[in-house]
Amino acid sequence: MPEAVDSLEILVLVDNATDTLSSTPAHVESEGAGLMRRGVRTMGGKCLCCAAHGLSCLITVERGGVRRAMLFDTGPEEYAFERNVTRLAADLAPVEAIMLSHGHWDHAGAMLLALTMIRGRNGGREILFDAHPDMFRSRAVKMPNGQLRQMEDIPSIEDLTAFGAKVVSSSEPHGLLDGRVHVSGEIPRVTDYERGYPGQVRRTLDGEGWEPDELLLDERWLGVHVRGKGLVVLSACSHAGIVNVLHHARQSFPDVPLYAILGGLHLSGANEAVIPQTVADLRQFDLNTIAAGHCTGWRAMTALASAFGDGILAPTAVGKRYSF
Repeated sequence: MPEAVDSLEILVLVDNATDTLSSTPAHVESEGAGLMRRGVRTMGGKCLCCAAHGLSCLITVERGGVRRAMLFDTGPEEYAFERNVTRLAADLAPVEAIMLSHGHWDHAGAMLLALTMIRGRNGGREILFDAHPDMFRSRAVKMPNGQLRQMEDIPSIEDLTAFGAKVVSSSEPHGLLDGRVHVSGEIPRVTDYERGYPGQVRRTLDGEGWEPDELLLDERWLGVHVRGKGLVVLSACSHAGIVNVLHHARQSFPDVPLYAILGGLHLSGANEAVIPQTVADLRQFDLNTIAAGHCTGWRAMTALASAFGDGILAPTAVGKRYSF
């Protein structure tokens, strides 16, 4: 069980949406409100972050007055990551580790720059890079006409190491930040409708062909137990299905109530067909916050808003800060 922390802060560095104007719950600070808090009194384009198809979060946990920090993914490319980190005045110096949620380019495209920026602020210290061994396989999606649309590979272990990462690769559950953060193992598939990423394939180990890879077993979720609240779960894309993710979280820590989820629910594209079942099954977890974004899709977001309302749904956007 992850050791309970006194507080958790999640700053969204990269997301598909930008939204400085919408009202937010008390525990969520918008990008615009963050600018005001930092003393910016003149609003203009030079202040703003940019949206990009991907996700990156700066996670800070505090226990006994000691703060520890890590990155959860880095988004799709360097421009958005560097721009947003700079304009949010996000402090990367304390970052001790990077967890990559799964082996897709929109979560790893800025990884080498992130390592460079962190080590430029921490005196050049090595950074733990938490991975699953299957993340490094080349991937593609089979199109309706039978052709393959190949995905950009994530950085190799060799490149990560050259940029100052200590790569630790495991398919088993384990802790980060001395047990303050839990990284799941492979997610069991228990629902009959959450089928992963339709059409995805990966390179065979011999590099000569392709094999089915719709289940994306390298995907992991991250959990933080916040004292007095419960388990906050980050699921970057939920290719396993967010209901499967939450079943696994509940099974992993049956004595800790589920409190919040944050990330992409991947209910867009072919997975729009399972929006009704997903929204209906989410009710059983009695969540306080659903911070959906990235690949969730507007149809699913509409369904979530209708089912849960503003009191629970708090969509992600670049620059938003969630405090638990």
